[in-house]
Amino acid sequence: MAQPRARDLGARFDGTPGTHNAITDVPGVAVGHTTLIRGDGPLKVGEGPVRTGVTVVLPVAANPEASVFAGWFSLNGNGEMTGTTWVEESGFMEGPMAITNTHSVGVVRDAIVDWQVRRGKMQRSFALPVVAETFDGWLNDINGFHVRPEHVRQAIEAAAGGRVAEGNVGGGTGMSCYGFKGGIGTASRRLTAGGYTVGALVQANFGRRDHLMAGGVPVGKEVGCDRVPCRSRPAPQPAARDGSIIIVVATDAPLLPHQLKRLARRASLGIARTGGTSGNGSGDIFIAFSTANQAAASESGTPAVSMLPNGRMDPIFDATVESVEEAIINAIVAARTMVGRDGHRVEALPHDLLQAALKKYGR
Repeated sequence: MAQPRARDLGARFDGTPGTHNAITDVPGVAVGHTTLIRGDGPLKVGEGPVRTGVTVVLPVAANPEASVFAGWFSLNGNGEMTGTTWVEESGFMEGPMAITNTHSVGVVRDAIVDWQVRRGKMQRSFALPVVAETFDGWLNDINGFHVRPEHVRQAIEAAAGGRVAEGNVGGGTGMSCYGFKGGIGTASRRLTAGGYTVGALVQANFGRRDHLMAGGVPVGKEVGCDRVPCRSRPAPQPAARDGSIIIVVATDAPLLPHQLKRLARRASLGIARTGGTSGNGSGDIFIAFSTANQAAASESGTPAVSMLPNGRMDPIFDATVESVEEAIINAIVAARTMVGRDGHRVEALPHDLLQAALKKYGR
């Protein structure tokens, strides 16, 4: 039985979601996860416990090597997203992109390059894939480098449309959000004007408990650390932390790279709706791509491209903010309590307490 999502529990959000309320509602987009969970007890570097993984997004599942127009934005740069200098320079994102833990960015990037080389369908003689990260070292043996090339290939090969697994999966396996268990979340919006779709996928690993808002309700104040512990361990309570979030925004609207950068910036407002303030220690890095204009990457001829006028972008901006907001809350709702290295524990947001808070505020 599928886990309930935020809307299933009564949370209200603006906008009309797509069929699956996921980034995969954008035609052609696929998502795959490899989840690694094994071992318990004290940390033994290289052995575990392991609470990590990798999540892959294919912008064009039917042609995984395809280049699509893209733009990126760093709200706070205490993090990593490879390949973005070429995105900035060329306006294209090439092939699969992935999200993992901080110390596995290199192996994931190399594994994507290797996968592309072995397929023999690269559009150029070299690859600069986009791979991003957030830190899962509170629960995971992050210095054990447990994400391997085969796990990346598994995620690529598992990528599919339709419903997307959320919470403790893929790159989000060991993540925390607003003092609760966090991880992967997704949502989408279908627009009346133009029939376009906007979808967002997040790897949420950020935020202070007292800041959390869900559907306009101050859930973090209602369900404080005195009611549900904020990250606990056998030793004294750890200090609050900033954490990080990676956001991927997809659309089938015909947007050019500079417009997609504008879209990526709007992801910041989706975070703000949930209470995030992007602290000094945050790695808040976002990328947006469009599946339209795929012929634009051709190295021959003079490709024709289409563009949505800037004056018609407001609904796309709204859809981005709404999708990011809901995706973050979906990540928290889907996540389950997890115990990791050295007995470190992160509690899930109890659904009954969320519903009680929503009811109290008439939401």
